[in-house]
Amino acid sequence: MSAYDVVVIGAGPGGYVAAIRASQLGLKAAVVDKQWLGGVCLNVGCIPSKALLKNAEVAHTLRERGKEFGFSVENLKLDFGAAVARSRQVSERLTKGVAFLMRKNNIDVHMGSAKLLAKDKVAVTGADGSITELSAKNVIIATGASVAKIPGVELDGEKVVGYQEAILQTKLPESVVIIGAGAIGLEFATVWSSYGTKVTLVEMLPRIAPLEDEEVSAELAKAFKKRGIQIMTGTRVNGIETTKQSVRVKVSSDDGDQELEAEQALVAIGFKPNSLNLGLEEAGVKMSERKFIEVDERMATNVPGIWAIGDVTGKLLLAHVASAMGVVCAENIAGVETVTLDYRMMPRATYCQPQVASFGLTETQAREEGYDVKIGRFNFIANGKALGLGEGAGFAKIISDAKYGEILGAHMIGPEVSELLPELTLAQRMELTTAEIARNVHAHPTLSEVLMEAAEGVEGHSIHA
Repeated sequence: MSAYDVVVIGAGPGGYVAAIRASQLGLKAAVVDKQWLGGVCLNVGCIPSKALLKNAEVAHTLRERGKEFGFSVENLKLDFGAAVARSRQVSERLTKGVAFLMRKNNIDVHMGSAKLLAKDKVAVTGADGSITELSAKNVIIATGASVAKIPGVELDGEKVVGYQEAILQTKLPESVVIIGAGAIGLEFATVWSSYGTKVTLVEMLPRIAPLEDEEVSAELAKAFKKRGIQIMTGTRVNGIETTKQSVRVKVSSDDGDQELEAEQALVAIGFKPNSLNLGLEEAGVKMSERKFIEVDERMATNVPGIWAIGDVTGKLLLAHVASAMGVVCAENIAGVETVTLDYRMMPRATYCQPQVASFGLTETQAREEGYDVKIGRFNFIANGKALGLGEGAGFAKIISDAKYGEILGAHMIGPEVSELLPELTLAQRMELTTAEIARNVHAHPTLSEVLMEAAEGVEGHSIHA
C-alpha cells in the first residue's frame, strides 16, 4: 500500500493545484482521477470554450460587420468543425502541461475511480478492474460537479445535450433551444449565433444573467437581441420530446403554454455535486440537503483528516475559486500561514459577447444590506480604445460605501471586461478606495480608463462623463 501525506480525489483546477501546493510545502502527495487531468475546465469547459468563442468573434465580424470595417467577403465559408478541432488542440496542450507539472512536483497520479475505505484509506479501481489501495494522513475531495437535469428529461447526447456534448460536437446545429441563461447558456448562445444558428434562450427567472446586476442583464439582453437571439425569460420548461428531425421543448409562462421546435436543445440549468459513491456517508462526512460537502474556512469537513474544495462544496462554482480553495486547503494541512477566502468578493466572468464581469454586491444587494451607497458608472461609448475596437457597447459600474469609501462591488459589461476585473478585486482586497483608483494614472488610450472614470464618478468629479 502506497502511503501519502495528502491524497487528492479529483484532478481539476482545485485538485491538481492543491496537490502542487502540498508538494511545495514538503508533503508527499498524490492525485486520483477517473477520467482526465485538468478536469472539466481544461478538457471540456472553460478552456476549449474560450477557443470556440474566439473563432465565433471572428466569424461574427466576417458575417455581420464587414461594412463597418471596410471589407467584403464573397462566398464566405465558415468551418465549424475546424473551430472545434482548434479548441481540442488548445485543451490538449494544457492537459499535457498539467501532466508535466505532476512530474515536476513529484506527485503520483492514479487514474481510476476512488472510494474512501476509511478516513485515511482510499481504494482506486482502474479501468481494468484492478484495485490499488492508498493510505493518506489527509484526503482532499475535489470531485467537482456535473450537469443538473430537468426532471423527466434525459440527455441523449445528440438532440438533447449538456455542455460536454455541445462543446465536442463538430456539426453546427441549424437551430437550438438553450435552456438556462447563466454562463454556459450565454456563451453557447454567443458561439452558435455567430455562425448563423437560430438561437432561442429560455430562462425560468425574470432576466438573463440572473445573478448579475440588473443593469448588466438589461444591457446584455439588448446586445443579444441585436444579434438575433430570441430571449424568453420568466419561462419554465415542462418537458422535451424528440423526433427523428427535431426536438420539441414545451414551455409555459405568463403568456401561456407553447412549444418550441429546433434541431437541438442544450440543457444548462446548473450543476449538482459529484459527492455520491465516494464513501463519504460511511465516513460520516456532513453534507447539505443537496449533497454539497460542508466545510469550514480551512476547507476541513467535520471528519478530521478529510477536506473538500471546489464545486463539490457549493461555495462558488468557478475554476479559479476551486484553485484558491486548493491552495488554502494545502496550507492549512501543512500548518503554514494562509488566508481566509471571501467568496462574495471573488471575481466572476462570463465570456459571451459582450463580456460580463463582476464581483461583490450588486446595487440592489448593497441597499438591501443597509449601505448608503455611491455609484460611479462610465460607458464604453466614451472610451477611445473601445471605439477604435468597434466595441462601444456596455459600461463599468462601481458600488462604494458612502461612509468609509469601501468598494462593495463592481459590475461591467463590454469589451474584455474580464481582463479589467483584477484591478478592482485587488483594490478591494487591499482596502483601497475609489479615490485612490481615480488618482491612479491609467495609460491612454486603454479600456482600463473606464475604471478610472467610474471611480471618478463615485467621487463626484468625472472628467469625460
